[in-house]
Amino acid sequence: MIHNTAIIHPKAQIAEGVSVGAYSIIGEYVTIDTGTTIAPHVVINGHTTIGRDNQIFQFCSLGEVPQDKKYAGEPTRLEIGDRNIIREFCTFNIGTVQDTGVTRIGNDNWIMAYVHLAHDCNVGNHTVFANNASLAGHVEVGDYAILGGFTGVHQFCKIGAHVMTGISSVIFKDVPPYLLIAGQPAAPHGMNNEGLKRRGYSTVALAGLKLAYKILYREGLTLAEAQVQLAALAQEVPEVQPMVDFLVNSKRGIIR
Repeated sequence: MIHNTAIIHPKAQIAEGVSVGAYSIIGEYVTIDTGTTIAPHVVINGHTTIGRDNQIFQFCSLGEVPQDKKYAGEPTRLEIGDRNIIREFCTFNIGTVQDTGVTRIGNDNWIMAYVHLAHDCNVGNHTVFANNASLAGHVEVGDYAILGGFTGVHQFCKIGAHVMTGISSVIFKDVPPYLLIAGQPAAPHGMNNEGLKRRGYSTVALAGLKLAYKILYREGLTLAEAQVQLAALAQEVPEVQPMVDFLVNSKRGIIR
């Protein structure tokens, strides 16, 4: 299942059941678990760990050094979980010692062509990145987030779970969970109700989240005042609690 033109370092750890296509190159410190498919002309380098049953399409570059002038060759890492689909021409970089030293992608993500994940990014599970979505360094993306094509995210921003961005959105601040956003710079345009319905959120939960959005964006409250009301609402609607936690932990401020 390994093409005879592939170049694999003898110290790389390739499990049984891994397929490696023609002219792909796999470096010394790479570990790939069973069931993963590497298409032709893929380069996997650095201290990179790839889990089970991933599909990595042609011309991807994974685990290369970060695009950071401070990087000095430290043995930082890229970790990719299980069952991810990574389409053509994606670039994922290893981390830096200025952060945790790890760029991490979870499980069951669908990552389309030309997506760039910079150093020290942390991507959750079940996300969708449409073509040419790009994360600068140190960005966090929560579970089930969907980034529209050509979305660009500034370094150190956080995107909450279940967020959906419109095409060509430019994000400079943190995005609380559940939001629909679009624009340059990105602005809120309501809750991602359709996505939440598809994921089984109840009518009561959706109504509570709609009220939470109104409190945060429609009542003219300061952020501190909105946080007090959201915390009270979360006692009645537990689905609001992730928004409360997100606001408490936001360092860049949120889009408003």
